[in-house]
Formats: sequence, C-alpha cells, structure tokens
Amino acid sequence: MLERLRPRLRTFRDERGRELFDVPGAPLPDPETPAPVRFLPEYDNVQLGHDDRGRIAPPDLRGWTEVGWGSVLVDGFGAARWKVERDGERATLWVEPFAKVGPSDRAEISEEGERLLAFHAPDADPRAVRFRTFRRSASSR
Repeated sequence: MLERLRPRLRTFRDERGRELFDVPGAPLPDPETPAPVRFLPEYDNVQLGHDDRGRIAPPDLRGWTEVGWGSVLVDGFGAARWKVERDGERATLWVEPFAKVGPSDRAEISEEGERLLAFHAPDADPRAVRFRTFRRSASSR
C-alpha cells in the first residue's frame, strides 16, 4: 500500500535510519519548539503500539503503563503517570512524576490537569490536582 502511495507522500528518515511517511504540506514545527504537556489515557496507542518506547520513556522505567493509570508527557517524553480518584463529590487527579519535575513543568502539568479534571469529573466539588511520589507496583518491579 505504501509503495502505491509513495509518489503522493513525503518521506523522512528517523535517527535509526528508518523511513517515515507523511502527507505533503503537513505543517512541521521548528525542531526547538517544545511540545505542550499532554495527558494520555490508559491504553493509549503511544504506549501499546510504539515500536521504540525509548523515544518517549527511559528503557529501565517499569510500571508507568500499569492498569488504571494514564501517562503525562512533558515535551513529548513520559514524565509522570496520572489517575482520577472519586470520593463522594470530591475528585482528585493524582500525578506521580517518575523523576523530579521543575517548577514550570509542574505548573503546566497542574494547568492541563485542571482542564482534564474539569472534563473528567465536571460534577465534582471540590476538584484538586495533587502530586505524589511515583509508587511502583509489586507486579512491575
């Protein structure tokens, strides 16, 4: 299929020399442009279907895709995991960074987390974004 489409596609090479395809005229940001913080849901394709997860997470990191947790990307790289817990009317978005997160990234994670929580639990009162230490499960060690 790709060979048939090749004349209509733009091609690139990644850092490992693999050929990549894109549509012609697709916008490409400046390589120095930081990617915004993104909260990915549990079972997102970036974790499940990514051939080289080293492009988004350190190879020695275990437990970051544990059942019940989504992922937080900072500048396109896995920096934390997240989960919403409800307790009656209260909703808390727990964020567990995998390593120390700087103040500006923490603020951006909090802002994006507040938007996610408002979407995820619009009826909750109060809603809060909280950070805590990454706790690796026994099954992921």
